[in-house]
Amino acid sequence: MNDPVVPAFDGKAFVAQLSTAPGVYRMYAADGGLLYVGKAGALKRRVASYFSNTPKTPRILSMVAQIARMEVTVTRTEAEALLLENQLIKSLAPRYNVSLRDDKSYPYVLLTQERWSRLAFHRGPRAVPGRYFGPYASAGAVRETMDLMFKLFRLRSCEDSVFRNRSRPCLQYQIGRCSAPCVGLVETDEYAESVRRAALFLEGRSDELGEELAAAMEAASAQLEFEQAARLRDLLATLRGLQARQYVDGHAANLDVLACAMQGSSACVLLLAFRDGRNLGTRAFFPRTNGEDSAEEVLAAFVSQYYAEQPPPAEIVLDRPIPDAGLIELALAEAAGRKVVLKSSVRAERAGYLDLTRRNAQLALATELASRGAQQARSEALREMLGLAEVPARIECFDISHTLGEATVASCVVFDPAGPVRNQYRRYNIAGIEPGDDYAAMRQAIERRFRRALEAGAEPGANAVLPDVLLIDGGAGQLAQAREALADLGVEGVLLVGVSKGEQRRAGDETLVLADGREIRPGAASPALQFIQQVRDEAHRFAITGHRGKRQKARTTSRLEDIPGIGPRRRAALLRHFGGLVGLKAAGEEEIARVEGVNAALAARIYATLHGLAPPAEPASG
Repeated sequence: MNDPVVPAFDGKAFVAQLSTAPGVYRMYAADGGLLYVGKAGALKRRVASYFSNTPKTPRILSMVAQIARMEVTVTRTEAEALLLENQLIKSLAPRYNVSLRDDKSYPYVLLTQERWSRLAFHRGPRAVPGRYFGPYASAGAVRETMDLMFKLFRLRSCEDSVFRNRSRPCLQYQIGRCSAPCVGLVETDEYAESVRRAALFLEGRSDELGEELAAAMEAASAQLEFEQAARLRDLLATLRGLQARQYVDGHAANLDVLACAMQGSSACVLLLAFRDGRNLGTRAFFPRTNGEDSAEEVLAAFVSQYYAEQPPPAEIVLDRPIPDAGLIELALAEAAGRKVVLKSSVRAERAGYLDLTRRNAQLALATELASRGAQQARSEALREMLGLAEVPARIECFDISHTLGEATVASCVVFDPAGPVRNQYRRYNIAGIEPGDDYAAMRQAIERRFRRALEAGAEPGANAVLPDVLLIDGGAGQLAQAREALADLGVEGVLLVGVSKGEQRRAGDETLVLADGREIRPGAASPALQFIQQVRDEAHRFAITGHRGKRQKARTTSRLEDIPGIGPRRRAALLRHFGGLVGLKAAGEEEIARVEGVNAALAARIYATLHGLAPPAEPASG
């Protein structure tokens, strides 16, 4: 008779020491990997449920069987536990939690924080000082909003480098979409007022804005300022007309409509957004269910995770009731500083929007599953072509981009069996090599990426993971550089493949060069080559985008900024006097010295800097 198996983790003993306070619990496997993060209104009761004799789903049974240890964090309230749970799920990516995976950064409208604020489309890190309004469901929704904003408030859209160097109004001023602050055609106070009103509109406070405009129009008329009154009248009429077209159920709605569709272990959550009554369009999300088969649980996880990062609207309409709805409402309201309502039973227009969202979620899921099936077929074809035992779990591809050696940038993109993993893409600014030396650039990029992997060691994170397949955009020369770089670092177990273009650079004519010297020409019909082309083209796109940004930044940064004694006012005076940098560069020292505030010594320094000459010696003091 076999001895009974002693459990690795005594759950009941662990539960006995827990309190009934709210908090977050974490389950770990024997290898240290995080299995699950959960919240609880009462830790003792919630954790005990995992070790009771009540029926459990196969997913929960599998998870509990792997527990080697558990940790808990006590919080003051259950709402605080929900917020902490979401933060841990995002940062630690547990194996069994439903997690929102969205490879695209959200588009926003940016109103910069400066004397002459700029209105701009923004995607990515919020590094520019200013206010960010959104997120919007699509880039098209952002551009539609901005188009309206320029017509209503006439704010500038140009980059600072263009704004500083204007000597006359541009076309945007002539067609009534900008007030030309670049050349002083609008007063500072008037422009600041337009910025404030634009912010009110973007905050969804158009009713308040309308009342303010009406009062300002009456005041201007009473003071016989009829031109100002007429301009305010036209602005108010445009705003009222916009509101009249965009009411939902008789109100300027500020709501999101969410529907969840599931097929097996795959899920799609579709978001339809309204802000101030404006339909901002739809966006489909495909969260990782990690074995969860309940649409209610998936939708609840999506709501709590998505709105932990994005400001929630006043009303969120759901296609089904979700667990912990009251708790999620409370947590969202605390984070937003106002009331947030979750609804799953609606009528009239909202019911129509909900039905539309539900049908679009099902369609988006079907399209995604078809795409995944094709992706899996290409992955399997790649495995067979390269003679691998398993489908590659991680593929990386490197590419180099530059213009005649200028602004060299290397890109590294990452794919897994589900497709691109954009949050693990990396760019490398290449320096210290001969301009145009692609071999040296490739070697430097490979060394920097894999040295970080060695330094990261066993610590979790993208840098610590080695790819199964490493694609190099190039032939035998680039491949040799990558092979030598990996050998010098002592990196093993990575299959290297060079992707060499055909003689006429025609898609489908590529030759795959392996590290042992073998060459494979799969042909245009090969699913494996189509997969490689997809990865290679993404690496090329990512590299050239970074290169263009770096090159443009170098070309638009005025060389005047590097000259001691030249501040913003003198720089503006110089550029205004000569009509731009080209005119200034064509001027002699005597002409430059005629500009107000520029003496002969400074003029000489300016001339020397613009012509690549040694700057004149500073006069000795004393």
